Amino acid sequence: MVSVKRTAARMLFGSRYNKVPWGQRVYVRPGERLMREAQWRLKLRSARVMSLEEYKATVPLGEIEEFLSCMMCGDSRQQPLFEPTGGRNWRYHVVRCPSCGFLYRNPNIRPERLGDLYANSYSSFLTGKYAANRQRRYQLTMDAFAPVFEHGEGRRLLDFGCGAGLFLELAEQRGFDAVGVDLSPDSVEQANARLTKARAYFGAPEDVPEIAAGGFDVITLWSVLAHLPRPLEDFERFRHLLAPGGVLLILTVNAGSLLLKAYESGWSGFTKNHLMFYSSATLPTLLGRTGFGGVAYAPHYGDTIEAGTSQLPGPLRARLRRAVENSDGGNMMRALAFADDEAISRWGQRLRVRRL
Repeated sequence: MVSVKRTAARMLFGSRYNKVPWGQRVYVRPGERLMREAQWRLKLRSARVMSLEEYKATVPLGEIEEFLSCMMCGDSRQQPLFEPTGGRNWRYHVVRCPSCGFLYRNPNIRPERLGDLYANSYSSFLTGKYAANRQRRYQLTMDAFAPVFEHGEGRRLLDFGCGAGLFLELAEQRGFDAVGVDLSPDSVEQANARLTKARAYFGAPEDVPEIAAGGFDVITLWSVLAHLPRPLEDFERFRHLLAPGGVLLILTVNAGSLLLKAYESGWSGFTKNHLMFYSSATLPTLLGRTGFGGVAYAPHYGDTIEAGTSQLPGPLRARLRRAVENSDGGNMMRALAFADDEAISRWGQRLRVRRL
């Protein structure tokens, strides 16, 4: 199938786009956006919808797994779509909710076993190849939601899933009174070795008294949302931890991405530890059900495009930006959730806010 698609692409586009990185070709090749959208609609029409009991009979259940109904709307029906795999290391099934369109791994990881995914030197991943240019991505996202992050003096910030402290380091440089939590003990150790004023803790927010007390002006989830097995419970906690006028920043893989529609099970958003996959169509349900007042999005054109280091010619950069704006918002979803009307009034002036 892959070779057939590549042959068709060569026939349609020749070699003109061979030097364009794979992650950008979908956005710059003429007509490809419309073709991928049509391909996606066809896939959804042809994919079987089954009851949860029928689905359970077709898929094996791992030791640390459980079967789920949709976390967003509660529908138990399943529409199996993808089987991502990491070779011999991991494999799982991704289904779509036929009612609300939410994508999630099913069977999923039981919450009490979530730590199993991060217990064995997870920090070597966070500080290795993954960490290359990571702080640049944080900077670009903070700039996209200015002025929320311009000055941190006198404001408290919680980085949930702080990893090795790469963002906390930036937060303390901007003057925030910053703390973080993470489930990887070795990552927390590395974070605290990196930090000067900020501090990272191992465990959950309720395990740390100064965090459990709440009153945060900003909470950040950098590539964390897809890892949460009980998002409704977590977001109710986040809303409680926010001070009046507070905001919550989310950076996560975008389940509405053209790259997902193009590469399907080979999409880069399907990684070993990802559990649930959100888009701008499904995230508002999560936020609305957990008490947030509004949400705004910032398109993600790609780090090299936004940083000005892309080798794409100017016309192709402009075409990519238009395609992202007219379709899916990019392969990553950047969202700012507002706790209440006060937060919208204070921080939403430059943004297109959807009230919830």
